[in-house]
Amino acid sequence: MTTHIPPARAQAALGALMHRLDAYRLDVRLKAEGLQVSNPYADGCCDDNPEPSDTITCRPRADDGGRFWFAHSWGEWIAEADRVIDAAVVIASRLGAI
Repeated sequence: MTTHIPPARAQAALGALMHRLDAYRLDVRLKAEGLQVSNPYADGCCDDNPEPSDTITCRPRADDGGRFWFAHSWGEWIAEADRVIDAAVVIASRLGAI
């Protein structure tokens, strides 16, 4: 099994997003598959997910000229990678932190 390592551009954007999400008191971990984010202060949906969580990726978006964008684990686009603050607000809101 090979591990996909995102390009340096994606890693840098995920690192910037990780630091910005600290302001919302979320648990954030940078992993090979993306930025794992969870809210330990909110209730999740079920026993398998006791707290709201998501794995954020950063990858080129073909329909936007190949620019890097952040995306939710289910594939929905969040914001362009240069818009870290906007992305953080969307993620924190989705996880019930604001």
